[in-house]
Amino acid sequence: MKQLVTEKPGVLSIVDVEIPRLMDPKDVLVKMKAAGICGSDVHIYHGTSPVATYPRVMGHEIVGVIAEIGKDVSAVKVGDKVIVDQIAACGHCYPCKIGRPNICCNLKVRGVHIDGGYREYMVAPEDAMHLLPEGLAFTDAVMIEPMSIAFQSCSRAGISKDDIVFILGAGALGKSLIKAALLTGAEIIVSDVVDQRLEEAQELGVSHVINSQKEDLAGKLKEYTQWGPTVSIDAAGFVGSLPLLMDLTCNAGRVITMAFLDEPSPVQQFKITAKELDIRGSRLQNNKFGEVIAAYNAGKIKIEGAVSHVMPFTDAIEAFKRIDSKDPSIRKIALSFE
Repeated sequence: MKQLVTEKPGVLSIVDVEIPRLMDPKDVLVKMKAAGICGSDVHIYHGTSPVATYPRVMGHEIVGVIAEIGKDVSAVKVGDKVIVDQIAACGHCYPCKIGRPNICCNLKVRGVHIDGGYREYMVAPEDAMHLLPEGLAFTDAVMIEPMSIAFQSCSRAGISKDDIVFILGAGALGKSLIKAALLTGAEIIVSDVVDQRLEEAQELGVSHVINSQKEDLAGKLKEYTQWGPTVSIDAAGFVGSLPLLMDLTCNAGRVITMAFLDEPSPVQQFKITAKELDIRGSRLQNNKFGEVIAAYNAGKIKIEGAVSHVMPFTDAIEAFKRIDSKDPSIRKIALSFE
């Protein structure tokens, strides 16, 4: 089989290797059908990920068909269409014991710390498998994983219908956050610097949009809210985004950070103390695949349409080059193994 290996930052190779074997009676073999390219994959490719190791087979937005099962597998069968959970947790540390395996002290993320799905076949335990909704195309199904990230962020924020939620950034992550936050019934305000993204946010049903490059962001938030947003979520992830959201968020509000930046942010502790802000991190997802799939099956969210480009897996190197070109038409690339 073929697999895409990031040998070191900036160096991708497609190599031939043997199909992996089942090593545990509860393992399954998945024949890959599609894999998304995430921003974190791009960071791994460029060497700017603070957590990845090399060489690495990337890919954590991964869907396929069960090709073989171990003798003790009962949750899935050969032929099932699945998405593979990206998290491998130890189950014994403090976070795992309190039901938060997404921040396991011994966390291994497929495609980051251990090999992921940019390959024609992969082995993973049966408890990492989630059945895909009927009729959902493989190349659309890769978006279940980023949607699960959005569900996790909204869960960490504890959003209710009485909240005013401000989302900074309306890219791929921002749009997933909008869809997740709208399910709570809260009022949603979104900011970005690209009008097309803001137009798409309006189509999703947000209350207000702000182009922070053309408009006074703080002034507009005061116009749209009495005291400021009660929840602010960072979907932009630049060095100044956390202190910016601390300034904009209402007293007693919650600020959710999701960025993986090594660079320090200029945070004033006074702002946190004086406003009694809750600064909460949100990482990966905590058993949110099932929630996303249930919401999709119930017609509450739409997953289709987020992928702008589909390319053959064998053209993966070209796909990363296209992403680096900053072509505005590229929102999300899915690699197809069909």
